Parts: sequence; structure tokens; C-alpha cells
Amino acid sequence: MKHPKSFLSTGLPLVFLPLLVLLVYGTNYKSSSYYHLYETRIQEFVSSQKQALDYLSMEQVSDPGSRLRCKEIIHQNRLLLKSVDFWLRYFHPQLYRKINGPLMVEWETEVFEKFEVPYKRIGAGLGLAESYLEEADFRKDSFLQLINLSIESSQLYLQDSVTIQFNNPDHFYFANRLFLLNLAAIYTTGFECPDPNAIIPELRFMLNAMPEIYAHYNQSYPTHRLPDSYRNLFSEMLEFVRTQSSSSNLFDHYRFIKKFVNPLFKINQDQIVNLKLRSKSFNDYSLNNQVKSIFDKNLYEGQDYKGIFRAIKNDSILNEIKALGKLLFYDPIMSGNLKRACASCHKPTQFFTDTLNQTALKFDQKSRLPRSTPSLTNVVHNHLIMLDGKHIDLKSQLKDVVHNSEELNANEQTILKNVLSCKEYNSRFQSLKRYGGTNSITFEHLSAAIILYYSDFSFFDSDFDLAMNAKQELVTESQEGFNLFMGKAQCGTCHFVPQFNGVKPPYIGSEFEVIGVPLDTSFRAISPDPGRFKINPAFETNHAFRTGSIRNAAHTMPYMHQGVFRTLDEVLEFYNAGGGLGKGLKIDNQSLSADKLELTALEKQKINIFIQTLTEKIPIQVPPSSLPLSSKKELNNRKVGGEY
Repeated sequence: MKHPKSFLSTGLPLVFLPLLVLLVYGTNYKSSSYYHLYETRIQEFVSSQKQALDYLSMEQVSDPGSRLRCKEIIHQNRLLLKSVDFWLRYFHPQLYRKINGPLMVEWETEVFEKFEVPYKRIGAGLGLAESYLEEADFRKDSFLQLINLSIESSQLYLQDSVTIQFNNPDHFYFANRLFLLNLAAIYTTGFECPDPNAIIPELRFMLNAMPEIYAHYNQSYPTHRLPDSYRNLFSEMLEFVRTQSSSSNLFDHYRFIKKFVNPLFKINQDQIVNLKLRSKSFNDYSLNNQVKSIFDKNLYEGQDYKGIFRAIKNDSILNEIKALGKLLFYDPIMSGNLKRACASCHKPTQFFTDTLNQTALKFDQKSRLPRSTPSLTNVVHNHLIMLDGKHIDLKSQLKDVVHNSEELNANEQTILKNVLSCKEYNSRFQSLKRYGGTNSITFEHLSAAIILYYSDFSFFDSDFDLAMNAKQELVTESQEGFNLFMGKAQCGTCHFVPQFNGVKPPYIGSEFEVIGVPLDTSFRAISPDPGRFKINPAFETNHAFRTGSIRNAAHTMPYMHQGVFRTLDEVLEFYNAGGGLGKGLKIDNQSLSADKLELTALEKQKINIFIQTLTEKIPIQVPPSSLPLSSKKELNNRKVGGEY
């Protein structure tokens, strides 16, 4: 796949890159106080890590006392990391994995890599080094290597191939946007901080390091100054965080995001638009410069849901296509036996899932499918489709369902001929085909209409969205439930703000987790479904599934990939116990912590109340009163919504 243009994709050997930098850009940026601050902080961070490595090399690391001393040294270095995190995370995400990687091995596929075979990413750094101290099979050389890789990676941030980004002031606002998104979704949840007691102290240190960055940026780039309104609100946020408890379990995530982070995001977005800034970073591949809120459903683009009709801007034409898509969604003409429709499993009155059955019937009407019916609401906010990430787009997913002998068991050409045999379908698609850039009607016109129809329901707000956008307020129990979700319950470490799915800032990849879902509620065995392993075989992917959205979860039971849990209370108790491992199952690769959360009954109730506020105001769907008649009489016994 052709990657976005950037200075990192010149095609020249790296040895010539510094020379190219000097010829094209000059060296003025290195004389700015903003760059000097960056250089000084990186050097301090590298120097501190080297000193730590020297000390830790001599430390025995063999008893609780020595390991505690090691942790204290790592904590000191993590604070220095937080003083440069603003730049490091944005400038080179892959290098950052070696400095503050959340996992030893990651297989997540980013949006611009979806057409490629997933490859292993090795993590290292301070957080993993701290976590490794607790491992039963601890080896000192492996421990030191995690820190050494962090040092090597940190030094690379001073190379011209990275620092050249300082020559263009535009980078600052895009890096700042990522910083704000991470304030909302990452920095307060413990996603990459192994010690819960260090989350808020690290947050405070990071925030206190930012005003100096802002001041030096304004001094170095006066034509692109960060507005006083931003800096004043940021100062208020600093005071708010200062007065908060140092416990992440007691931190007021709700007020922090609503009152400070989201308004700061708006100011930053206004600057990107008003200054006509342009990004050359993969970080910004999916993000929308036009939105004014983190809780705007158009914040990032996960799927090209318009397909062949992507060029259409006229709402009346789009509405006509959606109307056709709705007809086809309810029409069993899409199946091989003319008895099954998309709506048979994805019931529009049930948030486009099936809340009554653990899994749907197979095409043969005798046995049941191995996985439950996923909701189609908010599906466009995923980069990979299906729970195992089998498909990179919705078009591929729809075709797979059509061809699958256990689902619709049909073929595209037969469906197309049958659809065009219906006068109403034929005439309406004839008038629309030119918008798809073709002279004839194809199956892609049909699939695009269906996808456009159900994707439309991914853009409705919930009470929580309205509250975060200052259009209403939530009751105290809901706010407390959100704070528990982000804090003590640790839900926010996998279900990221704002979609509450597995797509985290900068929203360019879908995450998969192994949580140890049982075969049944007796917890005698793990579910045999290999999940992501079937698509990408690896130790880490066995029984891994894409993290779904919590939005509308109060109404999209049953839960987990095979519908093993019927209620949210069961789900919360499963996590409260530490997943499959916590329930006593043998799982060698569970990514979910097996530690018990120790949530009280009242705390679980408050989380449940919060989840209710994520129910979106999706209009109730009324099925079509009838289906288009065909010139083929044998097709005219079709029933709206199918027969099973």
C-alpha cells in the first residue's frame, strides 16, 4: 500500500538523510529555544537512564528490598520520560514502543498496514522493566536489556531524521492534539503505567512540564502562537489536578475531561484549521481536523462506509441510497434460499444484533453458528472488522457473509440478476449508477447501499456524549460510574475514550485482547474458539478477540464472542474476578490482569448506571411494508426480514 508522503519516505539510504535535511531545510530550527528545550530534556533523560543502568547492573535484584530500590530508580526515570512524552510519542511511535511499550509483543495492525501481513513488534522500556521485576522467572540480563533498548531508542530522537520536524511549526499542534487525546484516554488509566500508585504523580509531573514547552514554542514561532485562552485554561487544569487525590481510583476523570481536556482540544483544533496546518505524520492518518470535540462521532475515520458512492455530498441522493439499502437489508433476495435477510440476524429494532439468541441459526436451520451476532452500530469506528479482525473493510465482510455456506449461502451474480429482475430496484439503481462512476449496475452498488444504510446508525449521540459536550449533565451515580470505569475497574485500559472500543489514540489501529472467556458459566474450560489466532497464528493471538465497544452495551446482550454471559452483572463479575485466569482456568497468554479488582456491589451498580448513559439515541426502525416485485414469479414469495 502506498504510504502518506513524508520526509521519512524519501527512499534514500539513511546515511544520506542528514545531508538531504541540511540541503533542503537548513539548520535554523536548531537555534530556537524550543528545540534547545527538547534537546536538553532528551539528553537529561538519556543520561539518567545510563546512570540507572550502571547502578542496576551492580544491584543484586535478588530480594524484595533490592527490587524496591530498582522500582524507585525506574520511577525517577519515568518522570523524566513524562517530560518528553509530548514529543516522543508523536515523532516516532515505533521507537516509543522500545521506551514505554505496554506489552513485550504486539501484533496490532495499523490502518495503513491493513493490506499487509501483520508483523511482530517487540516492546521494551521502563514500564516493562518494572513489570518484569515481578516475574517468577526473572533474569537480570533480560531486565537490563529492556532498559538498554530504551536508552538506544531515546538517543535516536536526536538524529536529524527526527529533529527536522522542528523546522515546521505545524508539528506542534498535531503533537499537542495527540497529547490531549491521550490525556482523555490513556494517561489517567494505567494503560502503560504498571504501578497504580504512580499514575497520578506521573500525570502531575507531565502536566507541570508542559507550560515551559508552550512558552518556548510561542517564543520560537510567534506567527503560530498558542492562544492565551488555551494557556489560561491549561493553568486551571494544573490547579485542578493538584487538588485531586494522588489515588487514580479517586481521581475525577469526568470533570477532568469535560471541564478541561475537551475544551482544550477544541482550541487546538481551531488553531489547526485557522492556521491551515498540514501533517506529514502517520499519527494523523485517520483523525479529522474539523471536529471540535473528542466526543464528536466523526473524530476519526475507521471505515470508508460510502464505498462506491464516496464522492456524493448531496444529502438527498445519499438518503435515496440509504432507503434502497434498507430495502435490501430486509430482503431475503440476498440469500441462496430466499428465506434469509441481513435483518434475520442483525435486527434493526435490537441495535442491529440479536438479543434473544446466544448465537444465530446456520443456513441449514438445524445447528447454530459458533459466534454471536455482533451489533452493526458503531462498526464503522473499527479499523478491522469481525471479532477476529478477518476483514479490513465492510465490503469484504458483507461479501463473506453472502458467500458463506453457513450464513447466506449465495453468490454475487445470482443476487444481482435477481435484484435487477425487480422493476423498482432496477429503475432506482439505474438512476444512481452514475454516482458510482460505472456504466452498469454491479454487486458493489448493492453492497454499498446496504453498508451506507446500517452505517448511518453509528453517528448518534448518547447522554454521555451530550454531557461531555456541555449540552446536559449526568446524575452523580453516572459520573461516579465513569470514574470507576476509568480508575478502579480498569475498563478504560482496553475500552478507550471516546468510542469505548479497542481503538486508542491516535485511532489508527484495532487492539485484540485475551481475557479468558469460558466455554460456559461453569468455568470448567476456556472457549475453544482461537479468535485472532486463526487469522494471524502466534502465541499472543490464541483466544484473542478484538475489543468491542461498550456503547449500547446495556441493550446488546448476550456478551462475549459466543454470548456466554446474559447480563452486564455477569460481565462485571467476570472482570472483577480477573478474567479466565482469575476464575481458575489455565491460560498462558491472558493479557487481562488476573488480579481481583475487589469492586463492591455498589461500585458495580454505578458502573452499570454509567454504561446505561452510553445508550445512543438511535431512531426506531420500521420495517418496509413490502418488498419490490420481481418479473420472476418464484421470487415473489419473499417475506420482509426473512423467515429465520
